[in-house]
Amino acid sequence: MACNNAVADIPHAVCIPCPAQGHINPMLKLAKVLHLKGFHVTFVNTEYNHKRLLRSRGPNSLDGLPDFCFETIPDGLPPSDADATQDVVSLFESLSKNCLDPFRDLLYKLNDSASSNVPPVTCIIADDAMPFPMEAAEEFGITGVRFWPASASSYVCFAQLPRLVEEGLTPVTNASGLTNEYLDTVIDWMPGMKKMRFRDLPSFFRTTDPNDWMLNYLFDQVSLDPKASALIFNTFDSLEKDALGAISAMRFTPVYSIGPIHLLVDQIGHDKLKHIDSNLWKEEPECLKWLDTKEPNSVVYVNFGSVAVLTPQQLVEFAWGLANSKKQFLCIIRPDLVTGGAAILPPEFVSETKDRGMLASWCPQEQVLKHPSIGGFLSHMGWNSTIESISAGVPMLCLPVIGDQQTNCRFACKEWGIGMEIDNNVRRDQVEMLVRELMEGDKGVEMKANALEWKKKAEEASRPGGGSFENLDKLLTRVLLSDKHIDHLKRAKNRH
Repeated sequence: MACNNAVADIPHAVCIPCPAQGHINPMLKLAKVLHLKGFHVTFVNTEYNHKRLLRSRGPNSLDGLPDFCFETIPDGLPPSDADATQDVVSLFESLSKNCLDPFRDLLYKLNDSASSNVPPVTCIIADDAMPFPMEAAEEFGITGVRFWPASASSYVCFAQLPRLVEEGLTPVTNASGLTNEYLDTVIDWMPGMKKMRFRDLPSFFRTTDPNDWMLNYLFDQVSLDPKASALIFNTFDSLEKDALGAISAMRFTPVYSIGPIHLLVDQIGHDKLKHIDSNLWKEEPECLKWLDTKEPNSVVYVNFGSVAVLTPQQLVEFAWGLANSKKQFLCIIRPDLVTGGAAILPPEFVSETKDRGMLASWCPQEQVLKHPSIGGFLSHMGWNSTIESISAGVPMLCLPVIGDQQTNCRFACKEWGIGMEIDNNVRRDQVEMLVRELMEGDKGVEMKANALEWKKKAEEASRPGGGSFENLDKLLTRVLLSDKHIDHLKRAKNRH
């Protein structure tokens, strides 16, 4: 029994992020944008992360709406109730081996449910880090689109991985080869990238093992994008013009930059979806109340994201650097931040800073960065944090740890003029000096002015008539919607 014509005319997007916090956040925002544009949305989490979300946000937090639903598939790893980020390599390996069949079964279920007035699936929006959704899209004859939740610049780096291997730059011959001299090797042939050094490339490229699983996995992923109907980026044209141009030149697949996506949600959003969020750790809203008591531009916000880990020594050095700067700070210490044990700060630090610092395990970061009391952001340089900071006009201190964070750091410091890098060998005196410079020095003033300029450009891009807003419409009309879907959405809009 087929669904009735009215329901069949509604576009249905299945959105499936890579199951890590930094990937779930932007995919959920993209899903909200599609829903606000008239799509029925099915959002697919792993069972492990679905349970974490219900623990962090409450048992009814993912009830959704009749036309915005959540589904789950297993990730193939042993069952666990841990409240921590899963090992990246183990997770990716399991996803590639174990998830196609459960995802295929889910698509069958969604399409079978057409008899109960759920529209058939018309497109799959998949995280670019995972191959199996595109394989399923091809099998089912469904439009498949890949979403790159990181910077366009980092995409260029990954796309050039075959040549980096060919040139003998990676894998690195041996561990002793990772000297500063080697890391400073200039790579001047990358399209859209100026004077990149090996150290500015994603950390995965520093492996010394020719059989490194992650490197080979990334090598294989590079070949999959031409099979997609489109590539979506959470960035805006003026921020990464050269990188986006290079990607368009190297790929036959159409490229759409529609970021910052969280600003698009704000532009076209409404209250029905506000209760749906994606933080895997329980937020502490007291952070915002504490910030309300502080002067404008007076607080340093410190957050190392959801994946990066520090050594106990690094954490202690950061802590005393903050304390010795005498600046006010909001510092997020998630439970699994420190390698091999609990994230415990010295009691002397806590007593020394109790009147000017607040510690929390997680917070609503977008709201924190928008708060007028925030004067700077000490960050690991994940892309969500970077583009949210740009959108809020907040300059940064940068400690890149893993993945694309090195690339984002390089652009923040050298191209956009909004960041200063902290040496990976963290020392309290350097942290103190950089925090003071960020909050009150000439360089800090210059970075703040640049950050406010980028904020203005980000807002312009996401407004009606702006580049990202227009690119979203092109993505919809050229890729994700058929003529009958467009006619249906026009009729629905006229009725309202």
